[in-house]
Amino acid sequence: MIEKLLVFLIAALLSTSIDVAHAQSSAKIPRIGVLTAGDADATRIQLDRLRQALRELGYIEGKNVLIENKKADWHHERLDDLAKELVGLKVDVIVTANTSPALSAQRATKTIPIVVWSGDPVRAGLVDSLARPGGNITGITSSSGDLSRKRLELLKEISPNSSVVGIVADVPLADPGIAAQMKNAEAAAQALGLRLIVQQVQGDDYESAFAEIKRRADSLFMILSTKMLPIPSRIADLAAKSGLPAVYPNSDQVDAGGLISYGTNRADLYRRLACQIDRILKGAKPADLPVEAPTKFELVVNLKAAKQIGLTIPESVLQRADRIIPDK
Repeated sequence: MIEKLLVFLIAALLSTSIDVAHAQSSAKIPRIGVLTAGDADATRIQLDRLRQALRELGYIEGKNVLIENKKADWHHERLDDLAKELVGLKVDVIVTANTSPALSAQRATKTIPIVVWSGDPVRAGLVDSLARPGGNITGITSSSGDLSRKRLELLKEISPNSSVVGIVADVPLADPGIAAQMKNAEAAAQALGLRLIVQQVQGDDYESAFAEIKRRADSLFMILSTKMLPIPSRIADLAAKSGLPAVYPNSDQVDAGGLISYGTNRADLYRRLACQIDRILKGAKPADLPVEAPTKFELVVNLKAAKQIGLTIPESVLQRADRIIPDK
């Protein structure tokens, strides 16, 4: 009798274990689609930061989340087709950085949630308003309009004699993201009594573009496209060789040798992006998630870069800096 009872209990336990294992194996692992305009180098930076932010929330790629990346390798005309491919893969959410990929994702689906990081999603037509996105899109705005003025004010503070500010552009000015940033910069420059000039890069010939801007301007206001992001050292080096003081939108370029930056804290931005993805994967609707504005900003100053071009950074700026890179 006891032996029969033991056999019954063992069989029941084995059956339960099999059912649990089957349930675990058949459980749907959420799939995140990432749509980027850049190549492998540029995309790697974005993906590494996104993966880290997701890990902090308990999402481990290949274990309890899958990431499908489609990159256009700078061929923007491919973005619409790549967005459709992500839709065909039945991803649970699409993540994009910058306006062009976001617009392609918007055209590809009205049902799959989209989380976007862009300068002005309202102006781009991605959402109805920041507080009430309205459709299947939410995300983070970089508030580039306010920051453009702050960066130009910094430029005037560290280089008070500057009057002509140069911008090096390596993508068409008609690009929605670049066009919005240019409009904000022009408005800020006019209010501050500065004149902006733009030098277009031909192909990848950054050397000629910086040489020309050196001839025409006395300072640099960097608007970084996704093509510039993976080559921060090259951009910072060319700016330094021009001898012109340059202000950047994020600290990556200053860490690579640039002079000064003021912008959103990138680690915090990706954490908040990951939080929105997490909420959506847990059932929240994008229309119910307001587009968030940055809350953490940082001012970073590179004294080594300042020394290289013979510039003294005012004490008033150094006292406000969140981080200072020493000159040795």
